[in-house]
Amino acid sequence: MVSGQCLCGAHQFELSGPLQMNHHCHCEFCRKQYGSACASMVGVAPEDWSWTRGDVIAYESSPGLIRESCATCGTALPLKIEGLPDFVPAGCLDDLDTEMEFHIFVGSKAPWFEIRDELPAFDAYPPGVETPIQASRPLEQPPSEGARGSCLCGDVRYVVEGTPIAARHCHCTRCQKARAAGFASNLVVPIEGLRFTAGEDGVRRYKVPEARYFTQCFCGNCGGKVPTVDTSRKIAVVPLGGLDDPPPIAPQEHIWTADVPAWSEILDDLPRFEGPPAD
Repeated sequence: MVSGQCLCGAHQFELSGPLQMNHHCHCEFCRKQYGSACASMVGVAPEDWSWTRGDVIAYESSPGLIRESCATCGTALPLKIEGLPDFVPAGCLDDLDTEMEFHIFVGSKAPWFEIRDELPAFDAYPPGVETPIQASRPLEQPPSEGARGSCLCGDVRYVVEGTPIAARHCHCTRCQKARAAGFASNLVVPIEGLRFTAGEDGVRRYKVPEARYFTQCFCGNCGGKVPTVDTSRKIAVVPLGGLDDPPPIAPQEHIWTADVPAWSEILDDLPRFEGPPAD
């Protein structure tokens, strides 16, 4: 039995059956919904798992494909695709002891993320999956000298300007739950280095009650992750998965590596910290 929940606990999962088609998805839709380098999912037959549901945000990202997120905390929720197993986000699951089997949609991989493992990698779906492939959403922002970003539906749009402070992969358990993935990839900029160009009123915020700072922001229409503006520290935390342009800097380090789950691994040569960053 494998159990888990979203960041706020409104949605809880129990998986009792065998897992199948465990994979990392690098498509633009997943990156924007999760706000991460990729979505990591485990497949399970519909009869082999149960789900205690809370309120959801439901968004049809492509014809017939409904993506759901927790309406309270924004965590991406399980995905149902006709003709395939149900796919549960691996980052939501506690003590998940399995292995990922392949990568999909590497043809639209984030330019700042490098795949270094030896798993099979497919430009789109793996062989044998006949689900139609949907085109990426056209960029809906005017030209800018900064890096532009947007949520999954495009209602919330923003530009990152000025000199960044840092870019990091965070593997803490809160980030795993928040992004429903193995880690969060974030760009940190001064508060004046982020400018919303549309939809700021549609942003929802969830702060973990016992945390000093940890807050997740997401679009109230699609659940896509968007920047968190922290006025107390005068910074903005930008999910790299939401950027439509290459970031001003690529991730420079890994933090909270003591929490890396069994199904994820770090294979690059970036500096690593078992807890928070050194600075």
